[in-house]
Amino acid sequence: MAKRLLLIALVSVAAGFPQTNQRDKVKEDRIVQQLTTVAPQAVDDFRNATVAMDRADWPGAAAGFRKVVQKAPNFSPGVRRLGISLVESGERVEGLKLLNQAIALDRSPENLISLAQCLGISKTPGETTPEERETALGIAKEAAQFPSTAGDPSYPTLVAQLALQANELPDFRQALGQLRREYPNLMLTHYFAAFDAALKEEWGTSEDEIRKAGSLGLPKSAVDGFLQSTSVGAHARAWRWAKYSAFLVGAWAMGLAFLLIAGKYLSGRTLASIETADPNSSLSSSEASIRGYYRSLIQFAGSYYYISLPVVILLVIAVAGSVIYGFLLLGRIPIRLILILGVGGLITIWKMIQSLLVKIATEDPGRALTREEAPALWGVADEVAAKVGTRPIDDIRVTPGTEMAVYEHGSRRERELDHAKRILLMGVGLLNGFQQPAFRAVLAHEYGHFSHRDTAGGDVALRVNQDMMKFAVAMAQHGQAVWYNIAFQFLRLYHFIFRRITYGATRLQEVLADRVAARLYGSLAFEQGLTHVIRRSVEFQHEATQEIERAKQACRPLRDLYALEASSEPSVDEEVSKVLAAPTTEDNTHPGPADRFRLVSRVTTPSDVPAEGAVWDLFPDRSKLTSEMSAMVQARLT
Repeated sequence: MAKRLLLIALVSVAAGFPQTNQRDKVKEDRIVQQLTTVAPQAVDDFRNATVAMDRADWPGAAAGFRKVVQKAPNFSPGVRRLGISLVESGERVEGLKLLNQAIALDRSPENLISLAQCLGISKTPGETTPEERETALGIAKEAAQFPSTAGDPSYPTLVAQLALQANELPDFRQALGQLRREYPNLMLTHYFAAFDAALKEEWGTSEDEIRKAGSLGLPKSAVDGFLQSTSVGAHARAWRWAKYSAFLVGAWAMGLAFLLIAGKYLSGRTLASIETADPNSSLSSSEASIRGYYRSLIQFAGSYYYISLPVVILLVIAVAGSVIYGFLLLGRIPIRLILILGVGGLITIWKMIQSLLVKIATEDPGRALTREEAPALWGVADEVAAKVGTRPIDDIRVTPGTEMAVYEHGSRRERELDHAKRILLMGVGLLNGFQQPAFRAVLAHEYGHFSHRDTAGGDVALRVNQDMMKFAVAMAQHGQAVWYNIAFQFLRLYHFIFRRITYGATRLQEVLADRVAARLYGSLAFEQGLTHVIRRSVEFQHEATQEIERAKQACRPLRDLYALEASSEPSVDEEVSKVLAAPTTEDNTHPGPADRFRLVSRVTTPSDVPAEGAVWDLFPDRSKLTSEMSAMVQARLT
């Protein structure tokens, strides 16, 4: 139905476009010579009438050609031109009769095409009947078959126009093919090519062809009329933007694929480098180059997330609009679906933008432990820093948990110049049973991150992860974290890609920091330290959870969580064993403990032995600190 309406619009445009034929002087001289032979006294009337005809003075032309026909009744050019003049003057019946008479006198291509044009094309809508248009098409096709018409584009042009009006598309395209072959630079060739492209719904091609016809002489009013009346201009713009959008989305998808492949490739190179590098070197050239590649890739991936957001917004709008448009084409308007898609799309877009504007307030965990509170611990921290060969920490913060990590505070410039504040985060839950040699090895591992400048960067990864998390939480809160939400699926995909890249980088950082610890304090001390951290993380979680439950049931305050006896339940040992035996996967920030132990076992063990003793020996007032941490946990529960 839509194509039928388009054809009607095209025909109305084509019918309103005048045929502009230049008169062939050679042919005209031949006709005059013929008339001179049969009726020389009619030559002047013929010439004067022809001039009036060319000026579109149809009554004057008709009067002049009547004189010619009276003097030369069998002169078919005179009869033909009189018939044309009468049709154009409004005397259609008599004019068509004379045109048929001209054909009876001489079935020439000129007589045939004249009848075809007057019979099939009219300036007044409804003046010609479908039967007349069919007859006119047949006559025009016959005229175009004459060898003498070669080199005259008016014949295939008229066939194309009549075929288009009669909805005879095979005939139209055959005539258009002839125009393209024989007259590729003719304005009418491009004019009808625009029609053909529009019928095929090749909107961009149709627009290009009609504009090409305009550059070859088609009036601007005709170009604009075509584009407006057939909606080709609107369709072409829509398809042009759709094409640009498809190209943009395709290029964006290729970028995602590049990130995934690059992350996978670097992960493989990292694994190979770790296995083949000298374990006693701080950083091999291969590992240094991989770190540089990771840094660049993370920067690019972080920027690509923000570049992706406008594309995702475009896709959200396009998907919602396409679904709604599809139902409109089917003649249905599902109000509920439209509301779901429309409101869901608006919420998704707003929350996406909002996730970039809302800032998360951050504060340091736990509380600062001053040098006066634990001078011996600070002394060990300074000693390990000197042994690693890096600047010591500026702050120790203790927490109620089992954390052991380092980070930096300061501007980007300060971190680049290594002037940022260095902070050691230490969970009190780790300290029970922690021996100083193992503690020093773990602390040396953390200082290895400072030494390798791992903590100097990370802003991009942290910011992108925060923005993705804010976006995900906002969508979940508003019911948009569903399978059919393309923004939610993008978030899942990008988080997967970004996680694979950043986790690959951190796994390399951990292995390099492990080497520092093993080289300075021995692989055994590091293995004992990491094993202790893993065990205490499991044990303390189990002990604290049980104590909290008992306190809730008894409606009493918590006991000192750090004075509880270590659990002897088999499930705890099983969990510890499970963690220690966990393999290295691409979804882990750290390599599996077994791989870490295997890699550091190749490091040459130092000859000196660090001081013995428990870590708690470094604290002058253990009970005060543990009571404070227990109270902190209690405060969080109330």
